[in-house]
Amino acid sequence: MGTHQYEVEVVWTGNTGGGTAGYQSYERAHEVRAAGKETILGSSDPAFRGDSSRYNPEELLVASLSQCHMLWYLHLASVNGVVVTGYRDAATGTMAEHPDGSGRFTEVVLNPVVSVADPETRVTAQALHERAHSLCFIAASVNFPVRHEPTVV
Repeated sequence: MGTHQYEVEVVWTGNTGGGTAGYQSYERAHEVRAAGKETILGSSDPAFRGDSSRYNPEELLVASLSQCHMLWYLHLASVNGVVVTGYRDAATGTMAEHPDGSGRFTEVVLNPVVSVADPETRVTAQALHERAHSLCFIAASVNFPVRHEPTVV
């Protein structure tokens, strides 16, 4: 169909005066910016000297997988006659750290709870999760399993 470009700016705001002179001398604070949108305040995971009040990249990766699945799911529901009245997902991601300090995600599990208007559509509503997963751009782009364990009420 075509290609799409996405532009964001990531700006480090954690220079406390001495730059990166030492591992403990700087903050991991940064901002994620995109034209015309609110700034996302970021940091590293607190396990890596980050600020727990800010989003970390790992949380944002899990969130993007959850968002992508949800948006495809809602689209598929609308074109398949399933009226969704509520959707929430308590997604979890697991990352394994390696001895050299690197790491990688080993899986993400999406746990969507979907409310439907008509109980007769529950079977279809449940089945749509497989298709949503197969269409999700983000899930197709990662090299670890993304599972979904949906509940339809």
